[in-house]
Amino acid sequence: MSQSKLGLHAAKALAQIAADGLMKVEREIVSAQSSAIRVARDETVRPMLNFCANNYLGLANHPAIVAAAKRAMDEFGFGMASVRFICGTQTLHRQLERRIATYLGKDDAILFAACFDANGGLFETLLNENDAIISDSLNHASIIDGIRLSKARRYRFANGDMNELEDQLKRADAEGARLKLIATDGVFSMDGYLADLKTIAALAERFGASVMVDDCHATGFIGPQGRGAPHRAGVADKIEILTGTLGKALGGAMGGYVAASQPIIDLLRQRARPYLFSNSLAPAVAAGSMKAIEIAEEGDDLRLKLFDNAKRFRAGLAKAGFDLLPGETPIVPVMLYDAGRAQALAQALDKRGVYVAGFVFPVVPRGRARIRTQMTAAHTTDEIDRAVAAFAESARELGLI
Repeated sequence: MSQSKLGLHAAKALAQIAADGLMKVEREIVSAQSSAIRVARDETVRPMLNFCANNYLGLANHPAIVAAAKRAMDEFGFGMASVRFICGTQTLHRQLERRIATYLGKDDAILFAACFDANGGLFETLLNENDAIISDSLNHASIIDGIRLSKARRYRFANGDMNELEDQLKRADAEGARLKLIATDGVFSMDGYLADLKTIAALAERFGASVMVDDCHATGFIGPQGRGAPHRAGVADKIEILTGTLGKALGGAMGGYVAASQPIIDLLRQRARPYLFSNSLAPAVAAGSMKAIEIAEEGDDLRLKLFDNAKRFRAGLAKAGFDLLPGETPIVPVMLYDAGRAQALAQALDKRGVYVAGFVFPVVPRGRARIRTQMTAAHTTDEIDRAVAAFAESARELGLI
């Protein structure tokens, strides 16, 4: 079949991606998600240690969650085949929303197919051209895209720069903004940095702004009972809107949510386009996620193990001579800066049975390529030590350390 102009354009773009060393390759896992997985390649299956999943509490294959999902399928079926307001709302969906709201200390919550959709539907529903959104420069792509979909005026401040945030709030006031919303990640996923939510909340109060926090990389394992970055900072009551995911620490399946005051949630139910025009979450996902929240809420032992693992891994890599971004979360970025070096190290680790991914542009800025490693509570000390040894051997082989 001959290529159309569009097909030729796509082929040219792909060739350039490959030439730049930015091609992302998907590998097939033939086991449950865990710290140790089995990966299919060239008609063979290899055991590998997994150091790049968002499975922070190790719940993705937890037997109690799997059992809850199976029971839900027996009772409620496989899928909803509808959106929520037509015939896609089961008791499970409202139970999960209320459970999320109670866990996070909000009036109510609303479910989406993913947090990308939650962020995609949030801003255009609540704000218009008379309003202002002040956004951290390292916010997740879903926040950036969601802001683009809205007609609100856009202001940006450098990551964690509270002085620039203050300047942008003043600018929004000077330009006559009716409503002001500060948008930030709770934990920045590529770097593992925690947002300065205490200062953000104080500035919001001073300037009459609201605060929205995407807490995807915090909920379940950061703060008391894993309630997230705002609770860790002691300002949960000052954060008006929380978005998050069920696809990371809370079971690792799929689905996102917004948790907020009742009027905000009710308005999102009426007007948020990703909610109104997307299928409801599958019953098994809803039931399994409720069980995951229960385990997370009571999981101080899991959080202790998670952070102990992160300290051990970080210390081992630092001792070996790697350049690590500083931090206190289970996200440990190993900085290579160059895309080719990041991809080469990932490939060398793959040969040694360690599953990681090189993060290069456009996922991270140019010149900031890295391997972002992530700890889970499921990792054993032996797995961590073996991974550190593999990192060191691979880097020495490539002349990186």
